[in-house]
Amino acid sequence: MARMQISSETSTWLLQAKAFLDEARRRKPGPERNELRETAKVLRELAKLEAASEQALERDWRQRT
Repeated sequence: MARMQISSETSTWLLQAKAFLDEARRRKPGPERNELRETAKVLRELAKLEAASEQALERDWRQRT
């Protein structure tokens, strides 16, 4: 079974997503709040893609050495 390495630094995308969610929680339900939540969702997806890309690059680098 492959081991997943957990990065010690938090992704910038995730930090931004947290900020958007914090702001959404402060707002009353409505379109602005929904937009902030959707933006956070996209940022979390970007963080996942970035992490997968970094892992693929590291695997590729290890195979070359």
